[in-house]
Parts: sequence; structure tokens; C-alpha cells
Amino acid sequence: MKPTDIKLTLKLKQNSIKKAKAYAKSHRESLSRLVERYFDSVSEPQAQYEAAITPLVRELTGVVSLKKGMNEKKLYADYLAGKYTK
Repeated sequence: MKPTDIKLTLKLKQNSIKKAKAYAKSHRESLSRLVERYFDSVSEPQAQYEAAITPLVRELTGVVSLKKGMNEKKLYADYLAGKYTK
């Protein structure tokens, strides 16, 4: 352990631990490092926001423009209603 590291005990479901260990092993990373990265991601709102916006989404932002007075939420709701009520 590094001098700044602190031991943490967690109580989790056995199946969750099993799956997390398998994931960590397949990604050649320690379970502690995975948990640390998760804690960092949820405690830094800006980092969480940045991770959610991929380069492709950034590139496509603003590509479509609606006519004045159009309501994109209503258009999308209408689209979904048509898609799932057929």
C-alpha cells in the first residue's frame, strides 16, 4: 500500500464481487483500482459529464437545426408513440 492509501472494507453481494473480480482480471487491473476509479468518477461531476459526451456526439452537436417554433420533445414523443403503438 502507498503511504496515502487507506484500507476500506465493503460489504457486497457475493455474486457482485465475483463478477467484479472477473472483470478486473480480464482488464488486467486490480479490484481496488477499479473501485478507486469509480469513486473518482462519481465524485467529480465535470469528469462524469465529460465522459458522457463522446467525440462523435461533440462533432454532431448543432448539425440539425429545427424550424422556429418546433418542439423537439413533442416531435420525439410523437415518433416514439408511433413506433410503439403500431
